[in-house]
Amino acid sequence: MRVILLGAPGSGKGTQAALLADALRIPAISTGDMLREAVDAGTSLGRRVEEIVASGELVDDATMAKVVRTRLDRSDAASGFILDGYPRTLDQARDLEGVLDELDEQLDAAILVEVPIDEVVRRSIARGREDDTEDVVRRRQEVYREQTEPLIGYYRKLGLLRPVDGDQSIEQVHRAVLSALPMESR
Repeated sequence: MRVILLGAPGSGKGTQAALLADALRIPAISTGDMLREAVDAGTSLGRRVEEIVASGELVDDATMAKVVRTRLDRSDAASGFILDGYPRTLDQARDLEGVLDELDEQLDAAILVEVPIDEVVRRSIARGREDDTEDVVRRRQEVYREQTEPLIGYYRKLGLLRPVDGDQSIEQVHRAVLSALPMESR
């Protein structure tokens, strides 16, 4: 099972990724985890990522695609994976498609966790993080809409999009995510 999780920041993607990983016995892989692992590996790619991050810049798409390729090539991802936080843009989605082609794999589903913006704002502020002010959270939502929402149409066109109602209890959302997976992959 090869799945990506889409949804606004604060929609519960990380929580659902962990639950889904347990249920399917495949790794949940977040962008942050991939970047930290690349740096920790000390490879030339890891040193490049470390330089970019230390400079305060965002990791460019080409470098990110290499990081993803390296991570998906590990043995624990051989029978599947859940990507949380990647891809974020159409270019990254196309890069992921290329990476999967190289690995002779393809996505099974793009799960979209849908939560109303006011609920996402409420959840984000309730986490109590210093940088989660209402203005900052709403700005993140704008960036998400501009950069990531186009992925919804992209994956819909590919027949992979599976929307789920994320405005329910964690357990209800988890059941909805499991139900949204293609039958042959469950």
